[in-house]
Amino acid sequence: MVNRRHRNSVIHKWLCGPSISELRISLMSPAARSGTSTEAPDSMTDDDTGDLPEGGEEKLRSGIQSIEVGFRLLDVLTHEPRAMMLRDLAQRAGMSPAKAHRYLVSFLRLGVVAQDPLTGRYELGGFALQLGLARLARVDGVKLARIALTELRDQLDLTVGIAVWGNQGPTVVHWMESSYPAKASLKLGDVMPLLSSATGLLFAAYLPRGKTAGMIDRELADTRRSSQTGGPRDAEDVERLLEEVRVHRAARVEGMLLPTIHAFCVPVFDSTGELALGLIALGHEGAFDIRWGGEVDTALRECARKLSYELGYSPTPR
Repeated sequence: MVNRRHRNSVIHKWLCGPSISELRISLMSPAARSGTSTEAPDSMTDDDTGDLPEGGEEKLRSGIQSIEVGFRLLDVLTHEPRAMMLRDLAQRAGMSPAKAHRYLVSFLRLGVVAQDPLTGRYELGGFALQLGLARLARVDGVKLARIALTELRDQLDLTVGIAVWGNQGPTVVHWMESSYPAKASLKLGDVMPLLSSATGLLFAAYLPRGKTAGMIDRELADTRRSSQTGGPRDAEDVERLLEEVRVHRAARVEGMLLPTIHAFCVPVFDSTGELALGLIALGHEGAFDIRWGGEVDTALRECARKLSYELGYSPTPR
């Protein structure tokens, strides 16, 4: 009888394969099979999600922990300009070398990470490059800025806008007014002067001089013929103003272009480090914080920083 049951069990396994429980045991590490594993599991598997309470929203929020843990390694490699040894990479990611190595083996197979065969150091792989290029090909800086400025306008209740470099100079391509619009005769498509507007000063400071020299010379000639004062009168004045913009990494004017109207313009950079667009904020004298490091300056810079990141910009060389 015993032999018959054993024979039937063997035939069943041959026809149907091992049971689910046997498969799970066979996939375990030797330490796990013996019950001696001391390291907590890194991830929640698809089977584990079945233990969550019903309700798709809760399951979606739970995520896959192992993916988030593994991406700590990729985040370190993204911000490190050189290939890294395993121990240094693991330390920076806050995990043991053994644990980091398991993730890196999978990343190597997927091409997300590459390893130098001579030094053993790790760096981002070819697939990481393709992933980044695919993102850059799809990103629209003006579209992202329009979305971001909606939140900023509601937060500060200020008139805000976007400017890009056009055929005639820095051109306003988006404009959103506050609940108390500034009395500014600006509209979409307006080309801003280089030397008497925050927008113009920003572009003059960051663009190659070959693009801006003609406009600067014409505006200086107009200024010399005018009786108005306050703007730059010669090349030395221009360089002083533009250097101030570069030092502060932003431009501001106080009633220069329009009386009683103050304005900031901050740069958004692309993946090559070039100026992609300028974010503008303006308001009336007395109701507009024109201080460096003030509320408007700080909020506008943070918005520009996030947009630059979305466009692939890194403040440190990679």
